[in-house]
Amino acid sequence: MNKTVLVIDDDDMLRTTLARGLRANGFNVLTAHCANDGGEILGRILVDAIVLDRMMTDMDGLTFLKKLRATGNHTPTIMLTAMGGAENAIEGLVGGADDYLAKPFQLQELILRINNITRHAINTTPKMPDGLALIDNEFFVQSSNGEMRILALSGEEKKLLSNLTCPVGNIVAAAPMVAKRLRNKLNSVLSHLDIVTIRSRGYKLVCSNPGCKTKAE
Repeated sequence: MNKTVLVIDDDDMLRTTLARGLRANGFNVLTAHCANDGGEILGRILVDAIVLDRMMTDMDGLTFLKKLRATGNHTPTIMLTAMGGAENAIEGLVGGADDYLAKPFQLQELILRINNITRHAINTTPKMPDGLALIDNEFFVQSSNGEMRILALSGEEKKLLSNLTCPVGNIVAAAPMVAKRLRNKLNSVLSHLDIVTIRSRGYKLVCSNPGCKTKAE
């Protein structure tokens, strides 16, 4: 399956060039011209990597990344910037970036770095709460006798549950009716799981079993 990359950059020419180049190399590409639009996309769609400009007009990339990490979103991120030098790179990495690439750069170098930061994420299965499993892109629930059965979800519900569990503790924006339907389906089969509303931010999956703590707790 092709990797999906979100490019967030307020330079229209660079953003378009990057998107074209990445698509030509087999990536699915989403684009955003500002941090706010990038955050809106991430609230709806699970991506494999983010290519993030550091200096943007509405919100700088480093501030955006710190806010993103604070919500529990750990999507692998490469920060692009004209601010070279070791001190700036260290600041970016400490702020949550997985890699830091100074402009100008070669497309093939960016591709190598994207593949590098996503390799670990691809080979790591997200930790699921007790009784819930993700197998071949389908969610399953496990009964008390160990029997596994598929959890019937609509496309919107599956996308929301994917975002809520990758990692568990994510706060995810979603349509209230979609969150309500998913909550009802989970409650009917796994009483220890619930979806709670985080005011003005979205929804979060919580687990009441002892030892079943979420990443954000």
